[in-house]
Amino acid sequence: MKNVLIATKNKGKAKEFESLFSPRGYEVHTLLDYENATDVEETGTTFAENAILKAETIAKELNQVVMADDSGLVVDALDGRPGVYSARYAGEDKNDEANTQKLLKELKDIPAEKRTARFYCVLALASPNQETITVSGYVEGRIAESPAGTNGFGYDPVFYVPEKGKTMAELESAEKNAISHRANALKELEKELDLFLTREGGSR
Repeated sequence: MKNVLIATKNKGKAKEFESLFSPRGYEVHTLLDYENATDVEETGTTFAENAILKAETIAKELNQVVMADDSGLVVDALDGRPGVYSARYAGEDKNDEANTQKLLKELKDIPAEKRTARFYCVLALASPNQETITVSGYVEGRIAESPAGTNGFGYDPVFYVPEKGKTMAELESAEKNAISHRANALKELEKELDLFLTREGGSR
């Protein structure tokens, strides 16, 4: 069995990737399986830079295929913020509640039609044997005036999806996973994955 490392300590996130890699003969591992792997500092200014940085650094270090993602919230009225700083928008400690409150405060006087936003995700698949590939996915919505729903994390309670008439945190998990930015990025990855893994097999 060949291995692919998903550069995350989030088991739920790894499970999403499992359905892609397992049928192709790859066993999925996470950073929880590699205690000594470098904790890569996300110093990039774009989602793509951060995803590539994580994937390539760990792929080189462990000499294996590594999948990394970087994602966040992009708000038009805030010139794209919080963007790559989504997880630490209110400070160095990751605090969902504080981040959300800061966001709502900044949008306080912005009317509903100008509160457009999207969740954006970039996936990078790297190997020491070949060039890294990146794909992206997003889901459009707008920022609600107050949080609603409990089924989610991060900015989900204030990310309103017009076609569903609900915030992300009000959607059932299956419904959310079907339309999420990561799900859309995974669909893009699937289009390129077989070629990448074929090249990988041929380079050993």
